[in-house]
Amino acid sequence: MSNVFDVETVSWDNGKEHLCRMDLVAEEPLSIRIQGRPYSVIMRTPGDERAHAAGFCLGEGIVDRLSDFQSISRCQGEDSNVIAVTLTDERRQRIEHMMDRRGFVSQTSCGICGREVIDDVCRFAGPLSDRSVISIGHALAAVDHFNGLQELRKKTSATHAAAIYDATLAVLSISEDVGRHNALDKALGRLFLDRTLSDAVLAILSSRISYELVQKAARARIPILLAISRPTTLAVSLAKELNLTMACLSRDSDLYVFCGGQRLIA
Repeated sequence: MSNVFDVETVSWDNGKEHLCRMDLVAEEPLSIRIQGRPYSVIMRTPGDERAHAAGFCLGEGIVDRLSDFQSISRCQGEDSNVIAVTLTDERRQRIEHMMDRRGFVSQTSCGICGREVIDDVCRFAGPLSDRSVISIGHALAAVDHFNGLQELRKKTSATHAAAIYDATLAVLSISEDVGRHNALDKALGRLFLDRTLSDAVLAILSSRISYELVQKAARARIPILLAISRPTTLAVSLAKELNLTMACLSRDSDLYVFCGGQRLIA
């Protein structure tokens, strides 16, 4: 399934009309079924469906480790927009109370406040250790390099990206998608399936950081989040509770550090 399509469009230039061609990024629904039941439908860019589902399940608290999966498979062939997730009997019993989705903090619901969101995430994520340290100069260099990794964005100007790095700031995984949550799920899911997620130290995001992205990073035990845009207030509050380092680019190409500055050194 292609993720870029060439389409004909009309360009207006100095009051004159011109026909031209343009690359547009694909957007398709992905249905994730757990234990044979529909769980979520996500609008995403086609590609990396197994990794997407694996990262999504990790971030949602459906699994804690790869061995919690019995299987992750595409339904009805490689062109299917359905991923079927089967859990082990032990894991299914442990999260049975969550399967109606009422327990998931990533779902919008009436009457819930920011403090409740933070408390819910902290219950199944937990604070991160202070073992990882990176230099600010190397972090900024990684951000500069990150911009060049976004091949879909170069073609379409319409995607978000997430890149995961190890302690030496070598790229472990890079994913692009129309959805910023999807990009991170795919990047994390790829490492999760390869059993190399424990090497991850830094995630760089092309978008703002919302609390859901903090939740996903914390579940993956990634201690440092950098972004191109500023975070939300709830994201900062949650990151502080989880002892996660959060920073974004400033206008003069330096960093704003919102919390966890002990992991960033001059």
